[in-house]
Amino acid sequence: MISVVIIGAGNVATHLYRAFKAAENISVIQWYNRNLDTLKPYAKEVEIVNDLSALKEADLYLLAVSDDAIKSLTNKLPFENRLVAHTSGSVGIYDIDKKHKRGVFYPLQSFSKAAKLDFANVPICIEALESKDYHVLKNLAISIGSPTKKVNTDQRRVLHLAAVFVNNFTNQLYRVAHEITESEGAEFDLLKPLILETAKKVQDLSPYKAQTGPAKRNDKKTMRKHLKLLNETPHHKAIYELLTESIQRTHGRKKL
Repeated sequence: MISVVIIGAGNVATHLYRAFKAAENISVIQWYNRNLDTLKPYAKEVEIVNDLSALKEADLYLLAVSDDAIKSLTNKLPFENRLVAHTSGSVGIYDIDKKHKRGVFYPLQSFSKAAKLDFANVPICIEALESKDYHVLKNLAISIGSPTKKVNTDQRRVLHLAAVFVNNFTNQLYRVAHEITESEGAEFDLLKPLILETAKKVQDLSPYKAQTGPAKRNDKKTMRKHLKLLNETPHHKAIYELLTESIQRTHGRKKL
């Protein structure tokens, strides 16, 4: 049985708590947050605390807090030589105070509290300074059904950057597309099969080989028509031009 204290109460912490509670060999013995009101819905399931000095001894203290809070919070923890891991994609392992055994348990996925999540589809990127601690974190991930990957800090940082492109930026492009369709009363829902097919395609093909469209084939006539349609929304037009140029550079086409 792996005993865990969760520190933080955001989207990641909430999803991990639910997954840990459902696992047979994980015991969440405490859940800490500065604001106890956030944790009150779980008070009948787990001990909730807002005082660091009240933290119990555990196999792992898992910090699912903002990146800016990790360093100072680990410094304030009133113990040493225990395994402390954070869940950040961009914070280094050495940002954890050196008085602790240090690790990283980074779930590479987008988290929303209201959306259900199957951890079988959440790869956990693991980093630890000691082999024993690595195996604790790996066993924790396996216990919730997640695939695992051993990564170093530099690899994790570029994975996090890449995740911003494939998730955050892509979602913003969906939003732009939604505004464009709404402008003429067209149905955004008609694009959903295309969205799914695009995501499905890169499961088997590299993004380079999967690319299609007017920018790749250098269809200047179509691209000029698109840009004319975007004259009333210069910020959308700028995105179109920037991404078109990026595709053309990748596929050796002349600029529009």
